[in-house]
Amino acid sequence: MSGRRGELCEGVEASRLVAGMRELRGRTGLSLAALSARTPYSKSSWERYLNGKKLPPRGAVEALCRLAGEPAGRLVALWELADAAWSRRAAPSVRAEPAAPPVPSLPPVPSVPPVLSAPPVPSVPPGPSVRPPFSRAVAAVAAGVCVGVLAVGAALAFWAGEGRVSGPAQRAVPSASAVTGCRGRACDGKDPQSMFCAGAGLVETPVERIATRGQHLQVRYGTACGAAWGRLRNGRVGDRIEVWVPGSAPRSVRVRDRFDAEGYLVTPMAAARGPRGIRLCLYPVGGAAKECFPG
Repeated sequence: MSGRRGELCEGVEASRLVAGMRELRGRTGLSLAALSARTPYSKSSWERYLNGKKLPPRGAVEALCRLAGEPAGRLVALWELADAAWSRRAAPSVRAEPAAPPVPSLPPVPSVPPVLSAPPVPSVPPGPSVRPPFSRAVAAVAAGVCVGVLAVGAALAFWAGEGRVSGPAQRAVPSASAVTGCRGRACDGKDPQSMFCAGAGLVETPVERIATRGQHLQVRYGTACGAAWGRLRNGRVGDRIEVWVPGSAPRSVRVRDRFDAEGYLVTPMAAARGPRGIRLCLYPVGGAAKECFPG
């Protein structure tokens, strides 16, 4: 990347990119110093990338995906959207070209005597029409464009969906075309975001509470994946949440740094037959009493 890349990473596209990078960084468990040691980018650069202060280069996005063991396609697609949006905002305005000087009028052309018409040509009966063959190359290019549009659309729908909060009364029935990375027991221990279980219209929030110290807690249930997970925001470094589903192993996650605390932090998933009977517990840092919220 080149040009004025020092500007703020703004816009919907950039926000989705930053959220995805922060989620992957949390999965690696690496500090900013460790990221700097394992990549060509400095600790201060990673701080700017992950905090939305600067649009990261594509190489940084790909490096983070490698460290997290995540295929780079989804996040690179988000980076391309963010980079294209930035380029449109940064493009200089086009100046209007001055009007061309008037062209002097030319003297009239002398008239030419009419040409004698040729004798009529006998008509030929029309033969069968032949349609030119459709180019296979054109068909292949059209198919590739359609696949690319669908992939970008799926990435946008996924990120837009997890940013919304739905209530119990808004239970959504997933369409038959919903594409997720797992379902039921296959989702146990998996990340809901990378498995596309948190897309728009595919999530319920049966439990939503504010804890004593202001932590925002949610139980999320993926209707298409048949699995549940916990979500925390405004946590404190050291806080831990745990989601418990009948018949599944408890899943938990801990706030490691201020990036985890500022954004949404989610637990791995646990298979669930429905949104009822799910319990979410907060274990505050410092040994304070835990707070549990049944579903």
